[in-house]
Amino acid sequence: MKRTLAGLAAAAGLVQLTSTAAYAAPATDPVKALQAELTRGRAVDVVSTAKDDYGRGLSISYRMDGTLGFSPEGEIAADLSQTMRPSDKLLDVAKEGDTKSALAREQEPVRIISSRYDDYVSGPLVDDALPKGIKWVRYRHTDLPTSDRLLEVLEPATLKTLLAHGSSYRDGVLKGKIKTDALVKVSSAFVSRFGLRSKSGRVGTISYTVRFGPTGLVERVQAKAVLPFYDESIRIESDTRYSHWGRRADVLLPAEGEVIEREKLGDKVPYQVPGGWS
Repeated sequence: MKRTLAGLAAAAGLVQLTSTAAYAAPATDPVKALQAELTRGRAVDVVSTAKDDYGRGLSISYRMDGTLGFSPEGEIAADLSQTMRPSDKLLDVAKEGDTKSALAREQEPVRIISSRYDDYVSGPLVDDALPKGIKWVRYRHTDLPTSDRLLEVLEPATLKTLLAHGSSYRDGVLKGKIKTDALVKVSSAFVSRFGLRSKSGRVGTISYTVRFGPTGLVERVQAKAVLPFYDESIRIESDTRYSHWGRRADVLLPAEGEVIEREKLGDKVPYQVPGGWS
């Protein structure tokens, strides 16, 4: 199942950004530094928070932490813990019955192991529905989770574009703004989360701050967005920290004997993969 919540060359971008900067750029080009990490067996740890604000006190907050594993093609696997929390007002206005109970249930923490094609979910949210000896629910044909809700800086093309759209670059900190119509041209992760464009044809804006370490690798991404949402707008904020770049880690999938297909559980578990990055 497909999740649906849904340029300039790097060198040219760096020349533009650093020509007026008071602080020298990292010794390594950030895009080249990222590409060097995209090797099978390497990984990065992430801690990410986000908030979707629909206005009028209606919001959902998310937290995610864990490990993302790489291959030469980019992210290939993930082992993450996620939680989501609707605002009290959102729970109050949710319809009695399935909608409200579903929101309440999805506040339970979940662990998600992801491969290129499937997600395996465990935790209190699904435990009561599992037969004896089964620990995981498999959701087929999913997208890999993104490290940040708005900006996937683990995509070289996205990182290159953010560098090119930057308005300032000082002391290893890049600041800028980007329109969503420019982002969808380079970021498959953004498209999988938010789609190619709104039904109204309106364009959203994302402002961002990216902090780089001395080797050029991303240490933190903070972003704020105003995105079209039907006839209104939604405000999204995200904050992601990256650590332990280059560590060796293999994300192991659950044993087949401990897995059950989601379809076999009917409405006892969420229809889609739970969490803020579904």
